[in-house]
Amino acid sequence: MEIICESCERRFNIADEKVPKGKVISISCPKCKNKITLDMRGPDPSHEPSGVQKQTPAARKPSDEGYGYDDYTSDTDLVFYNPDIRLGLILASDPQQEGKIKGAMEEMAYQGISAPNTRDAIGKMRFHNFELIVLSEDFDGQKLAQSPIISYLNRLSMSVRRRVFLALISEKFKTMDNMMAFALSANTVINAKELDQLSLMLGAAFAEHEKFYKIYHETLKEVGKA
Repeated sequence: MEIICESCERRFNIADEKVPKGKVISISCPKCKNKITLDMRGPDPSHEPSGVQKQTPAARKPSDEGYGYDDYTSDTDLVFYNPDIRLGLILASDPQQEGKIKGAMEEMAYQGISAPNTRDAIGKMRFHNFELIVLSEDFDGQKLAQSPIISYLNRLSMSVRRRVFLALISEKFKTMDNMMAFALSANTVINAKELDQLSLMLGAAFAEHEKFYKIYHETLKEVGKA
């Protein structure tokens, strides 16, 4: 779907499968922040979007209905971010932890975005491309071993999942325990008591991650599969 902001005439596209069907949603223009209303309740001509000059709808893919999380907790205010900004998703167990994670992301030049619960988090992951996700034990009352967030990420295609760096936080972890990270389908694990050094630890884990995938992609090129 192509959208043109009436205020600044900025054009931008939304993947059709990421727009909740049958609802009225409000989004912000990534350039001028003008509020744009989209009425997705059907083809009725009376349901024209407000603040939009043009839309080019395309066939929608079926959503992943198995989880039952169709959209944000508040589906009336979906925010767009500058595509040049790297986004990080913060899934913390308490406000103090959230502040430390957000500070670490800012040090790493990420814009940290928080989610209050699992439903909102999965809605955000469907709508935005997060390069970094930091998930804490007891986020939304869930233990990591039963986390719907991890289950959702594990259902993504490999090409999409490889672009997401998942860091898990718990007081039970030994920081950067690769075997534990592997067992939980994460890229790294960090002890909750070491959050003051989070940016340094994530930087080290990122470097190891990039080194691995550099070798991986070089190998694919050598065998003619890249």
